[in-house]
Amino acid sequence: MRLAVLAHEDVAMSNSSIDSTPRLVDGPSDAPATLLLAHGAGAPMDSPFMAAMASGLVECGWQVVRFEFTYMAKQRLSGRRSAPDRMPKLKQVFCEQVVKEAANRPVFIGGKSMGGRVASLLADELSAKYCVLGCICLGYPFHPFGKPQQLRTEHLTEQQTPTLILQGERDAMGRKDEVETYSLSPKVFLEWIPAGDHSFKPTRSSGLTETDNWSAAASHASNFCKKLLSN
Repeated sequence: MRLAVLAHEDVAMSNSSIDSTPRLVDGPSDAPATLLLAHGAGAPMDSPFMAAMASGLVECGWQVVRFEFTYMAKQRLSGRRSAPDRMPKLKQVFCEQVVKEAANRPVFIGGKSMGGRVASLLADELSAKYCVLGCICLGYPFHPFGKPQQLRTEHLTEQQTPTLILQGERDAMGRKDEVETYSLSPKVFLEWIPAGDHSFKPTRSSGLTETDNWSAAASHASNFCKKLLSN
């Protein structure tokens, strides 16, 4: 049974991105920490993947806050697809949400694909300024589709904030055989989702279901957070 109360905030756009950023808040208000999660480049905060991650983490006792970047919020209103904002804007919106949540309780930051990448780029800065305890990447885009030479790992070689990357074994943006050759910081931890693709969907031959892998990912993320809170 879901323990959360779903709260939709106003999606009207204004010059104050903190007030206008669409959000979904799930989970108990007295949770030991909040998991602040951003969506990927092509799907919104209420996609089936994001909904499953939020639900699984709420069942583990966490509060989960999902939010949308500016381009996705505009897309929700217009109904027209658009390219993601540039990285400085993505970082700005993410930082604003961290400031809002860090006033209440400890925070873990993360997200799906692009959202997780933005979180990982900010993790060290935000952990020094606010009570950000760790970062969780749900399918990290180690490189663009079909371009394995264009690695997005430079900051991960020196990452100081504990960072969990949950990665499908056959993720086209970073397969297991590729990622295991990368040099990553000892603060970066990898958990492999069996036979999973970029959204953790397994092959039919694996005998697993998408729900199995989503549940496993939520469990891994929850255990990561519990370990860091206990330190």
